[in-house]
Amino acid sequence: MRLLGIAALSVMLGGCASVTRGTTENISISSTPSGVEAVVSGMEVPTTCTTPCSVVVKRNADISITFQKEGYEPQIVPLSRDIPTSGAAGFAGNLLLGGVVGMGVDAATGAATDHKPNPVIVTMQPTVRARPAAPKKPRAPAAPPPDTGT
Repeated sequence: MRLLGIAALSVMLGGCASVTRGTTENISISSTPSGVEAVVSGMEVPTTCTTPCSVVVKRNADISITFQKEGYEPQIVPLSRDIPTSGAAGFAGNLLLGGVVGMGVDAATGAATDHKPNPVIVTMQPTVRARPAAPKKPRAPAAPPPDTGT
């Protein structure tokens, strides 16, 4: 009975970072100029918002954001995942309280990670349009050979 109680306590306390930080985070998105469409990929349902905006994503998701606006070059910003100090502390807390179960929960949910960069800020570049080629000037007819009088 005592062993069952210890196992139940371990499961309840497991995933310290999951408990203290949660399994989702807010990503802030902005651009210059504002009003750019931001398509967030890597979520269960791809999400689109107009900058400035923010979205809630799972910490373990592989996120990329595509920025697009007429008259500007599209940009894609892939987000990486990093373990900040607070996430590492929660993950390490599993050694004391949650054990292997807690570490497994945190690893599976990505609770110990944050997406970088956050906030995501881009400066859109205007589309470079090819200049039309200048019309070619017609060549002047070749001058007749000089008259040598022969």
